[in-house]
This record gives sequence, C-alpha cells and structure tokens, in this order.
Amino acid sequence: MIIGIGSDLIDIRRVERTLGRFPGRFEERCFTAVERAKSDKRRRRADSYAKRFAAKEACAKALGTGFRRGVFWSDMGVVNLASGRPTMELTGGARRQLDAITPPGMRAQIDLSITDEYPLAQATVIISAVPAG
Repeated sequence: MIIGIGSDLIDIRRVERTLGRFPGRFEERCFTAVERAKSDKRRRRADSYAKRFAAKEACAKALGTGFRRGVFWSDMGVVNLASGRPTMELTGGARRQLDAITPPGMRAQIDLSITDEYPLAQATVIISAVPAG
C-alpha cells in the first residue's frame, strides 16, 4: 500500500550557480558524506547534486512534512542498492516521520526514480508499506 508520494523538478543551472556562490557550504548543509563523495567524482557535478536535491524535496513531500517537524536536508540521502538502483536512506527526523507513517506490522519501502535532461533534473519518490519479515 502506498503511504506517500512526492515529486520534484529543479533547474540544474540554479544548482550550478549555488555551487559557485557558496562553495562547500551548500554541499555540507544539504548533502550526506556519501552523496558528496559520489557527486564530487562526477564530470557533470552540478547535474548529480541537482538530482539528489530533487530527490530530497520529493522525499520530504512523500513523508507529508516538507522540511518541517524536525526533517532536515541531511536526514535524507540518496544511496544505491547493490544492484545500482537508487533509494533513500533516512536518519533523524526524517526516519522518525517515516516510522510514524508506517502502519504496525509493516515496513517502509522507498522507491526512487531520478533523471536529468539539461537543464532539468527530476525525482519521484513512492513510499510503500509492505509486510514486515
């Protein structure tokens, strides 16, 4: 059963400008160490950061809170499963909100789709409750 859905679209040029204006500060404030390491290795660094930024926005919408009630940028990180498929890893306030919306006896599954076609990056997050165990 779907318990949350969110999507976001961002202009990559906006992220390029922000990376240039606030070098290091933007990355440190909004992204996990794993995300920074992955994005900083990319030839099109801003595209990578933009996709991850859109994923965080989409995830906050799927959680039903946005960036309120203790949910912060760094509480959500894009990670890849062994298969390479992207998903979200939640900590802190985002994890607490995920636990709060997940029905008893169920576990949350987060499906993430991210893409870009310059100058846009887009992400969709679907949070489902699936039987635990």
